[in-house]
Amino acid sequence: MKQYGCIGKKLTHSFSKEIHGMLADYDYKLIELNEDEIAPFFAQKEFAAINVTIPYKQTVIPYLDVISPVAERIGAVNTIVNKDGKLYGYNTDYYGMKALIERASVDLSGKKVLILGTGGTSKTARVLAGDLGASQILTVSRRKTDGAITYEEAMDYHKDTDVIINTTPSGMYPDCESKPIDIDAFTDLSGVIDVIYNPLRTNLVLDAQQKGIKAQGGLYMLVMQAVVAVERFLDTQIAPQVADRVYTSICAAKENVVLTGMPGSGKSTIGKMLQIPGFTFLDTDTEIEKICGCTIRELIQTKGEPHFRDLETEVISKVSMESRCVISTGGGAILRKENIRSLRRNGKLFFLNANLDRLQATEDRPLSNTNEKLAQLYAQRMPIYQETADVTVPDLGTAQEEADYILSKREEMIL
Repeated sequence: MKQYGCIGKKLTHSFSKEIHGMLADYDYKLIELNEDEIAPFFAQKEFAAINVTIPYKQTVIPYLDVISPVAERIGAVNTIVNKDGKLYGYNTDYYGMKALIERASVDLSGKKVLILGTGGTSKTARVLAGDLGASQILTVSRRKTDGAITYEEAMDYHKDTDVIINTTPSGMYPDCESKPIDIDAFTDLSGVIDVIYNPLRTNLVLDAQQKGIKAQGGLYMLVMQAVVAVERFLDTQIAPQVADRVYTSICAAKENVVLTGMPGSGKSTIGKMLQIPGFTFLDTDTEIEKICGCTIRELIQTKGEPHFRDLETEVISKVSMESRCVISTGGGAILRKENIRSLRRNGKLFFLNANLDRLQATEDRPLSNTNEKLAQLYAQRMPIYQETADVTVPDLGTAQEEADYILSKREEMIL
């Protein structure tokens, strides 16, 4: 009768079931509840322990018998344990966020910190930032209140902010293109923490990383808060190496493998060879042809290259929102910065560095249908391929060797 799980309003994209399944041996259920179902759920108390997510982290507090000091200071609960009919509330987000900040090597001591958002996680960030020694903590909201400044005020009067912590849903799947604030306004920024974990890297995180600022998304926080939750659920201790192994496993299970390279470098062939359990193979050129109902060659001949590139960008944006994919891109996909950004949200880019003498000009590729065009494209694009690659795959002679190289490099990156 007693169950474990997570309650929330919408849990379709939750990773919690997978994480708990790696950490403990119990059946963990995702329980979607509307507001009018909360009171009956707690009246019945038919659970051993549960996590609580948006929008109920504060709603549940009146139903608790005991609340931990950390949760009380924050004013939000995300973990509840039923001990002989008494409900004990905890906030494990605090420990997860602390672990994330430490992993990102972001120092809050003596720093000005902007916390974006006003929900339960914002309150967690505020208490934690104070505990970590922040000299000034400002909450940012769309509307000015006694406890929060506006985004306009943040950008106009607090350009010397050191660290930004995003606790809003801006940039979360499926609204991956959005971001809560433009970090160009902040001249002294040294760290960005985003609690969003889907996608793995939001635009906010990508902006910071592009500027060389320490930044990380929220997946590590999600795993580490789950570790502490399991410890509360089962009154046990989980070794740090076990927690890290779960995190790397979740990363491996989610992060896309993106193949870039010249036309004819073997992206589709190698992509199909990468038999990663649970992963789907996608070819962006094939997806484009499905939409336009013709070949790429016919599309470019009838509507021109700019039209093709626009459609390519739309397709890349769409497929990049998904996880657990091997994505083979068109040869010119790297020409647009927005394509690179989309592909990096949930993926690592592997550049197939095929030598020019291995490539062949073919009629079905109108932009490289002669040796002269092919050589020109090679010279133009090579610096971009190299600059945008997370991993450069050398020309090893066979597709199988290069597929094996990608798998070995991927494993190294995970570990």
